[in-house]
Amino acid sequence: MRLISYTTKGEAGVGVMANDQGFVALPKAAPDLPRSLKALLALDNGLDRARAAAKGKTADLKLADVALLPVIPDPQAIWCLALNYKEHIQETGLTTNPDFPHIFLRVPCSQVGHDQPIVKHTHTNAYDYEGELAVVIGRKARHVAEKDALKYVAGYSCYNEGSVREYQRHNRNFGIGKNFEASGSFGPWLMTTDELPDPNKSRIITRLNGDEKQNTVAGEMIFSIPNLIHYISTGHTLFPGDVIVCGTPGAIPGKKAHMNVGDMCEIEVTGLGVLRNKVVAEAPPAPAYARQAEHAAE
Repeated sequence: MRLISYTTKGEAGVGVMANDQGFVALPKAAPDLPRSLKALLALDNGLDRARAAAKGKTADLKLADVALLPVIPDPQAIWCLALNYKEHIQETGLTTNPDFPHIFLRVPCSQVGHDQPIVKHTHTNAYDYEGELAVVIGRKARHVAEKDALKYVAGYSCYNEGSVREYQRHNRNFGIGKNFEASGSFGPWLMTTDELPDPNKSRIITRLNGDEKQNTVAGEMIFSIPNLIHYISTGHTLFPGDVIVCGTPGAIPGKKAHMNVGDMCEIEVTGLGVLRNKVVAEAPPAPAYARQAEHAAE
């Protein structure tokens, strides 16, 4: 099953894909179910109820009819991996502890959905794509053993962990360089584990304006998905809708490039889908008189 988060006419909803372009809108098919995918995952048998509600139904909306949100628009946490592929370590020249994963956090406003614009901000030059596999947690998890970890996964998605390199390098903590507003993307959908039972066999492929920039088997990551769930859950409870973004591979030799305004970036996880976003320039700030009028109206 593939599930999306979307908005239409100012209202949010969850959809179950009926084919590659159309979906069954759960607010219509099952109005008793939550309109948030995070809330649906937290519901007992929420995925089973969504599957039953969509079974046998034809699509009543197309992706083109709605605005797609990040798969989980409001996660409690987005746990991201740095330097989780040997080739990426080699190309960056950075060092990391070989025994423990290198983890940092992103904030929800730093991500947009499929086919929504990602933003090259005014003060950025080195704005980089990072194609990654995203893991979405489906059950509350704490102190999880590696052998049991995959039982807590609801499914997988594609992630572009867009990074502003010059700000990332201002200090040892990646901080704001990994959190510029609308700099990354997450989508197009959540694919449940029954449809993608072994994401390690998938390839992570990044294309910039159709030119392939990354192409690596996901299973080459240094710290595996079960290891990451185990490690994070020793210090923090994982909740339904939490996201683990598993790190980016290195670029194809000679193909490394920054993203610029007007570029189209695609992140494909084979067998799962393609996340597509156009790069746009940051909107200029509103003139002072407009800001004053806005405050006066509040």
